[in-house]
Amino acid sequence: ITYGTNNEFGFDYLRDNMVQTEADRVQGRRHYAIVDEADSVLIDEARTPLIISGRQAEDLSLYPRFRALVPRLDRDVHYTIEERNRSVHLTEAGIEVLERGLGVDNIFSEENFRLTRYMEAALKAHIIFQRDRDYVVRDGQVIIVDEFTGRLMEGRRWSDGLHQAVEAKEGVQIQQESITYATITLQNFFRLYEKLAGMTGTAVTDAEEFHEIYKLDVLVIPTHRPMVRDDAPDLVYRSQREKFNAVVGEVMERHEEGRPVLVGTVSIEDSELIADLLRRRGVDHEVLNAKQHQREATIIARAGEPGAVTIATNMAGRGTDIKLGEGVAAAGGLHIIGTERHESRRVDNQLRGRSGRQGDPGSSRFFVSFEDDIMRRFAPDWLPNVMSKLGMEEGMPLESKAVTRAIETAQGKVEAYHFDIRKHVVDYDDVMNQHRDVIYGERDKVLAGESLRETTLGMVEDELRALSDEHLGEAKDADAFRLAADTVAPLGNDFPVAEIADRPAEDVVEEIVDYALDRYEELERDQGDDVQRVIERTVLLRTIDALWVQHLTAVDELRQGIGLRAYGQANPLVTYKREAHDMWEQLLENIRSTVARQLFHARPVEIPRPRPAVPAGARVSGPGTENGGAATATATRVVPKVGRNQPCPCGSGKKYKRCHGRAA
Repeated sequence: ITYGTNNEFGFDYLRDNMVQTEADRVQGRRHYAIVDEADSVLIDEARTPLIISGRQAEDLSLYPRFRALVPRLDRDVHYTIEERNRSVHLTEAGIEVLERGLGVDNIFSEENFRLTRYMEAALKAHIIFQRDRDYVVRDGQVIIVDEFTGRLMEGRRWSDGLHQAVEAKEGVQIQQESITYATITLQNFFRLYEKLAGMTGTAVTDAEEFHEIYKLDVLVIPTHRPMVRDDAPDLVYRSQREKFNAVVGEVMERHEEGRPVLVGTVSIEDSELIADLLRRRGVDHEVLNAKQHQREATIIARAGEPGAVTIATNMAGRGTDIKLGEGVAAAGGLHIIGTERHESRRVDNQLRGRSGRQGDPGSSRFFVSFEDDIMRRFAPDWLPNVMSKLGMEEGMPLESKAVTRAIETAQGKVEAYHFDIRKHVVDYDDVMNQHRDVIYGERDKVLAGESLRETTLGMVEDELRALSDEHLGEAKDADAFRLAADTVAPLGNDFPVAEIADRPAEDVVEEIVDYALDRYEELERDQGDDVQRVIERTVLLRTIDALWVQHLTAVDELRQGIGLRAYGQANPLVTYKREAHDMWEQLLENIRSTVARQLFHARPVEIPRPRPAVPAGARVSGPGTENGGAATATATRVVPKVGRNQPCPCGSGKKYKRCHGRAA
């Protein structure tokens, strides 16, 4: 039984399929996975794939140029914002401003088209992504905040230039972008297990997704003791200012009753705003957000004491057990205040679930305003008009179960929207999954020590026949054929061009194939069978790895623009599958061609030391943030330390725990 986090299990799988020797692998058979907080892992975090990547060279000077241009743009004049999916769209006037600023005639022309990705990244960084909500700046670095847990995602990075654009916006050092070495979605990783199960307190609302993606049924287990928590209807206010003032009033009222209060916020910014309001009123309190995560255990330990006030982001929402102090149960238990409805009902239910545990008394209430994100983006149009029609005064809330139901309906729309995104990710990754299974299967054969002689010689024969089809067909070019064949198997002075030109193509290729096999047997006698088997494995493994990285990059670029095919009345997914299949066929041809051309020319110079399991400077990335737009923003982080089962950095080829890790 191995305990660990979902990301590390996934990264171990990817690293295991990058190693050069079987001994470097760390994972065994994937038989049974039991996932705690299953909805968080299998649903919330499943929108972002796991990625191992390395740095790639690019022009970083463009990011500051776009940073200087974006503040010149005005909303609804130069750009529009689509709140529903958090995207920004330039108007014609906005495009003209950028083109003048960059000194180009047409940013969408072929020679300038690469600038559009910098433009899109700069717009999202300045207009959509906000400091102390989506990220924090600490020690000269931009660190992503997980919207579901409120925790810092140390070292994770967004992709597609977004992280670099945010770094430019905040004036910190801009890091290089990365190139993908290996990737898999969490859905496809967990579907590798023969059996999958899990538990969570909030799975029922997503039972359909569990069944459709994972073929898992949700079973409700009755609580140990009856739940007696009082969940009051939402209070709805016209503005955030009125809402926060009401929250402070509620906190003070419960505080005076001697009850502990947990205030849940959706962002670091909101938690600090409420803390400042309470400080002015002289109310003692603790703040738990990503900036104070070191004190988490201490703050939670005191959160259930009489009169305690704790303001927390989603860090305190899932899996946190707040013990009630003496006399608190008699006073009414822990009171939960939600300052905004989250996009997912499950996150709200997790916050409520901190109170009323194991039959304890407790209560909860959510405070909502029409300026909240979810209300602006998804609430029905009639809802804001209700309060104005009722002529309600400043600070007067609307309390109605109908309004609460309308908000929950809005949340249901958001959940359906995100389900579509996750389904979209799976549909596209299923195509790559087939490619990945074949490539990793071939690597397994190489690492298992199977003889690859027939495989590699088969590639040589296939390549020679492919060259014959290309050059000795109707438009016969004997000279080109001989030059190409000589790069596969050195022909020396045999097979002169005139002889090739005069003879039938089938006879020529049969003789050259036999000639190549004879030369290879001579090579085996000279080098020794064992040495040649090592050369075969090394050539095949390195060729697969190098071309697989290129394939991942090419397919990713295909996917980025495939949505535009819809404008041509083509189904993007069907088109993607067809073109990805063509690219797969090309990959197989490239592997065959490269191996065939290296096999006769590779020579051992010295005993090679195994390469590290992960290329130098590699990064890993995975779930941790909602991207909000059509272009997926992938998080990345630099590998912080050497794991016990990873190759030792000294280059010995041994695992770290058996080399320098022993001394450590």
